[in-house]
Amino acid sequence: MVSVIATLRHHTDEVSCCAFSPSLLATSSGDKTLRVYSAADFSELPFSPLSGHGYGVHCCRFSSCGGFLLSCSTDGSVIVWSSGTGEVTAVLQHPGRSPLRVCALAPDSSLLLAGACDGTVALWDFSSKTLRRCSAASEASVVACCFSPCGQMFVTGCTHGDLKLWDTDISLLHALRDAHDLGVTCCSFAPQFKIGDDGCCVEFRLASCGQDSQLKIWIVSQREGAACAMKLLHTLTSQSAPVLSCAFSSDGDLVVSGSVDKSVAIYDATLGALLYTLKQHDRYVTAVALSPTMPWIATGSMDKTVNVWRIERDGVSRTGRNLPGHSRLLVADWSEEDVQTWLCEEGLQELVSIFKANNIDGAELSQLDKETASELGIESVGLRGRLLRKIEALKAEQSGSEAPDEFLCPITRELMKDPVIAADGYSYERESIESWIRGKNKTSPMTNLPLQTTLLTPNRSLKTAITRWKSSQ
Repeated sequence: MVSVIATLRHHTDEVSCCAFSPSLLATSSGDKTLRVYSAADFSELPFSPLSGHGYGVHCCRFSSCGGFLLSCSTDGSVIVWSSGTGEVTAVLQHPGRSPLRVCALAPDSSLLLAGACDGTVALWDFSSKTLRRCSAASEASVVACCFSPCGQMFVTGCTHGDLKLWDTDISLLHALRDAHDLGVTCCSFAPQFKIGDDGCCVEFRLASCGQDSQLKIWIVSQREGAACAMKLLHTLTSQSAPVLSCAFSSDGDLVVSGSVDKSVAIYDATLGALLYTLKQHDRYVTAVALSPTMPWIATGSMDKTVNVWRIERDGVSRTGRNLPGHSRLLVADWSEEDVQTWLCEEGLQELVSIFKANNIDGAELSQLDKETASELGIESVGLRGRLLRKIEALKAEQSGSEAPDEFLCPITRELMKDPVIAADGYSYERESIESWIRGKNKTSPMTNLPLQTTLLTPNRSLKTAITRWKSSQ
């Protein structure tokens, strides 16, 4: 079930973009302003609207910790605002003064990227606000860009319809011509990724949409020592006119798109199945955004309004999948057959024979740890890791008192006390990641890719969320 919980009518021109932080919602408009709302009750903050651009604002984005808000405009500038006060902390001008259509910030907030109408992309070091490089990315306007979850690469989309994958030195890794006929309009990476069983390949999911009225989901793969590749996973065609915006949910299970046909489509990102079609706007839906912490979707339109929707997944698990019949039982009460069925549902079919031979039922599954998995003869490190993560997620689905997975350090799987953001964009317990780095591990614990820097940024918003959760238990 999806329902409108707020309609915001403060802009005087079309809404161009929406963005959530854990505690705020920001919107931008052709009226040259940004507006900032509390995500608690969607009341406008005292310092809103933000006025600083000379022309219409095309895009707005929050930093991952929520401390900064970025905006870019036809005036050729990116303005960095303090999310707490609304004050301008920096103004970055495109070297060629070309109008900027889109901007993005790396997950670790180390790099700021902007795409321009002259076909170039400008890349700044975010901490020093100095320009690293401005390079040609296309013969057409760059209207879409986003960083991968690891922050090691980014994608651009242009009005000619091409998608291109780049590293952070703006060296081309892969080019896909005519990904969307008549032009790309938006692109977005899912926050999650998959590591191959051999530990040498990382796969990301990318959504893109365009003037061809299609939303596409791609698998972007990067193998150590080999070229990057892009493979089409789904082509979604439920909307009847150009699709202008797209975004993944924070758990990666949903992908949402807005269209010229005035509709918002919500899909199961894994199956490519249409779940809901929302029709509340009077004109083109130009922007969609999903909250990283709450079941909310914001949609902006040329009708000058922003709708905030609540999505309730009745009978749906925390990760968005329908709970199978046996999942209504506690894990400890599962039979051996229930466990084997669950393994198949989770894509772990290769473990069924091992579990069957060892008579693993629900009680033993719930107690399974790294040592037990090794004793069972599961030799693949990647396969063991996948199994243990899915067991933890399963137990969290069945116990409301268990800490949400995002509150647990990926290294120790324990509740974080002092979370910090590493260069891969993921949050870790400070002591654990510092110990990891001191042990000469210069790669990400999550992606196995090299860490560009060992700098750690306090994740204050996550620490606050953990404290709030602990007090409610």
